[in-house]
Amino acid sequence: MSENTPNTLNPHLLKQVFVHNLNRIYFGKCYLDKNLEHIISLASFSNLQLAIHEFWGDIKKQIARMDEVYTYMGETPSDKNCNPIKSIVKDEFCLDEKQTITVFSDLDIIMYLQVLEHINITSCRMLMMIAKLLKYDKVKQLLTECFDESTDNDRLFVIISKEYLTEE
Repeated sequence: MSENTPNTLNPHLLKQVFVHNLNRIYFGKCYLDKNLEHIISLASFSNLQLAIHEFWGDIKKQIARMDEVYTYMGETPSDKNCNPIKSIVKDEFCLDEKQTITVFSDLDIIMYLQVLEHINITSCRMLMMIAKLLKYDKVKQLLTECFDESTDNDRLFVIISKEYLTEE
């Protein structure tokens, strides 16, 4: 640790760290919510389209839970320092570039969505640890539900990938 890193974070600083990181995933999810219809339109495989619809429903639930977290903590979402996550979400792995082989596009979509879910899984894991330290049991439960959905969505996209990549 550098000299500038505190050995322990006081509750006030922990809450700041928590809100900062919650903002990052919250605004990434909000951006995705507004753009998933377009991503669905790019998918050629009906099972992938269905999986993205299911994923989209989970995103809406996660946003609602995060709104509950903000209310519980007396905070307001702020996208002031959310550029890294929003940049990843906005980049979309160049999904709008027309591919000559549809499997390329579909697998790009799957990889893109899995990268975003892995960010969410990692972020939720850290936020759950902080919520536990702050004794925010309700917040920890809401984040656990978001984490579980993200883990399930990751598995769903693995199954869809296997439909493309394995022989029956």
